[in-house]
Amino acid sequence: MNSATLAPALRWNSARLTKWMTPHLQAVEAALSRWVGVEAPVLLGDAMRYAVLDGGKRLRPLLVLAASEAVHGNAEAALRAACAAELIHAYSLVHDDLPCMDNDVLRRGKPTVHVKFGEADALLAGDALQALAFELLTPDDGSVPPATQARLCRLLARAAGSEGMAGGQAIDLASVGLALDEASLRHMHRLKTGALLQGSVEMGLACASGVEAAATAALSDYGAALGLAFQVVDDILDVTADSATLGKTAGKDAASDKPTYVSLLGLAGARAEADRLLDEALSALERSALADVAALHALARMVVERDR
Repeated sequence: MNSATLAPALRWNSARLTKWMTPHLQAVEAALSRWVGVEAPVLLGDAMRYAVLDGGKRLRPLLVLAASEAVHGNAEAALRAACAAELIHAYSLVHDDLPCMDNDVLRRGKPTVHVKFGEADALLAGDALQALAFELLTPDDGSVPPATQARLCRLLARAAGSEGMAGGQAIDLASVGLALDEASLRHMHRLKTGALLQGSVEMGLACASGVEAAATAALSDYGAALGLAFQVVDDILDVTADSATLGKTAGKDAASDKPTYVSLLGLAGARAEADRLLDEALSALERSALADVAALHALARMVVERDR
């Protein structure tokens, strides 16, 4: 399917997407500022806030909020789920950058957490962010029904654990220097990167009750395609953009002899795969038969067309 065949109502331009994103991003930033590190010991709290605030695309929170809006979900649950997804993402970056993992010194345009605060406090900050994510999903003020809390916790745990992000990182570390085939590379990235992006969409859906199974399945497929497309574009940018543009070390994958979509398919092949995955994601949106998916449509295009 070519995305041009979609109904005009689904095709937002960049100005319309920015208009939708701005208040959502402001709400997420305000909530993160209220919740992250404020009751922690000073140095730990500083490291937590440094890892989370004032940086990042906030794609995962935006996917949670857009998916929740598509099914008219509980707004408080959606905001908490959006922040929880971002905290899990932030914790994973802190740990991935450690010397025992990827040993990187630049993230979001500034020194990585372990460079700024030391390895021990970086490790603790990541641990604390992970725990805080689940605390946010379980408020005791009655604003989020217990059944919704349980669904959200399960989805986030599955996306972050051994069958998701952590499992993908383990495969990645074990694959350095190896020549993976496309199926193996896809499996690794569906876990390492795709699982949390797909999980963000699924968490947004879980903020509502009574969503039809067909719509849930279709939007889960959308999240899976989008998650993989994000990684393909990341691999492309790693060889086409500079560190200042990316806000992280460019060329790191090649220097570390890691398998990527570019090393496997070539630059043109990787770009074609990103376009194919975009069409797959947009087809899934159409299949959902939900009326209010314009934001999800625009976010998918943003992921594939981004330059950082």
